[in-house]
Amino acid sequence: MDNQTASPTDNAERAAESWLNRRRMLTVALGGAAAVALPAPAWAATDQRPGAARKPQLTTTDRMVVNRVSAERALRHLRVLCEDIGPRIGGTQSERTAANYIARELDRLGYDVELQPFAVADKFTAQLSSPAGLPTDLCWQVGASAHAALDTSVQGDVVDVGAGEVANYPADVTGKIVLIDYVAAQRERLVEIAVARGAAAVILLAADATPPRMAGTFNPTLPGSASNPVRIPVVGIAQAQKHRLRALLATGRLSLTVATTAHRGLTSHNVIAETSKNKKLRGKNPVSMVSAHYDTVIGAPGANDDGSGTVLCLELARVLREVPTDSTFRFALWGSEEQGLIGSRHYVRELPQAERDRLLAVYQNDMVATSWDPATRYWLLSFTGQSNRATDEVAAAATRLGYEPRISPVTQRGSSDHQSFQEVGIASANFSWRGEESPALLEPPYHSPEDTIAKNISLERLQVSLELIGCAAYATAGKR
Repeated sequence: MDNQTASPTDNAERAAESWLNRRRMLTVALGGAAAVALPAPAWAATDQRPGAARKPQLTTTDRMVVNRVSAERALRHLRVLCEDIGPRIGGTQSERTAANYIARELDRLGYDVELQPFAVADKFTAQLSSPAGLPTDLCWQVGASAHAALDTSVQGDVVDVGAGEVANYPADVTGKIVLIDYVAAQRERLVEIAVARGAAAVILLAADATPPRMAGTFNPTLPGSASNPVRIPVVGIAQAQKHRLRALLATGRLSLTVATTAHRGLTSHNVIAETSKNKKLRGKNPVSMVSAHYDTVIGAPGANDDGSGTVLCLELARVLREVPTDSTFRFALWGSEEQGLIGSRHYVRELPQAERDRLLAVYQNDMVATSWDPATRYWLLSFTGQSNRATDEVAAAATRLGYEPRISPVTQRGSSDHQSFQEVGIASANFSWRGEESPALLEPPYHSPEDTIAKNISLERLQVSLELIGCAAYATAGKR
């Protein structure tokens, strides 16, 4: 990584890192919160895997991967990303903290590492807290309205006014925080009622999604503007948070603090790393690329989406750094994917044609470890719907490993960073665990406060993903 003169952003980053280190030391000093013990994969390289049709028939290069990759080792990185850092919102300090962590780990492994910056839109978040404490199994970051009070904090008792009509209000809600069921067509009028009644803040409650999905947090859109905002905070919370708040309120008095923050003038980063050996071939030899996005939506710890893909990249970077090949391994962790594939599109746009031509295949890993029981199929997703070097190599690796029953046919689907590459003719695909019938069948914690390690990570599925992508990427690097 290049050394640069410290800027205000760098100073803020060091402060965030200092806080993170203090938190870790405090956790150790207090004996630590009990980490959830996930069942670890328990098979040897030559064993038949769970769900496999037969024992594997491994090549020499396959053995170099499957004998070394470890989902349990990847889990250590996942705990930092999801539990120490938490939601990693594109362009905000949390995303930068995650980018620096990823870059340091890759640098420590001996890779040449670059942080590639690009501008992104402002973000608006809020944090819910309580003097009595809120349940720690949920993330309590939520979305804030850009058209209401920002960079402020209010505290008050909570009153549930249901549909939010005048008739639903008790006699006096002055200084109270009101819960209102969100109805998009009524949001402006319902917020006006709350303001007129003297509420200190409005918490809009997401409508329940169609099962198995769970609605996530959101940024309420209101008719105000930056110059004429609603004078109290207005935030949008997820389905799981809604039900938990109402359950808490049913047991007695509930007091909350709602603190809103505007994140402006933002820069997001891609983290790009490649092997530094074979200096004579630098810039000339072919490239096998493994990638994932490391950012999250507001309010989601992002354990599976896409902490799982991120730590897969870090673990494969550890394993593949020393294997013999004349090709280059490149690892890319994209920023701001959740806002529209911004990071990967920036990377591709800035990549000269000669560099594009070096890319043999791009293996994009997005949600590769969910513990949701119905997610039994490993999907090969192509933006064009056609097979390419990436899908072919993973399908071949699946055959060698005996995983054919788990692998989908090549299926048309975009909406992840493989699309940025396929749009310009580069072989790429997205690899993901999803429901058996369709890649649209995503786990209930998707984009929600419940996308946590405890609720949404399977080490067994992560191990399978590591083996498939590791074997495919190495096979690609070894072929001309």
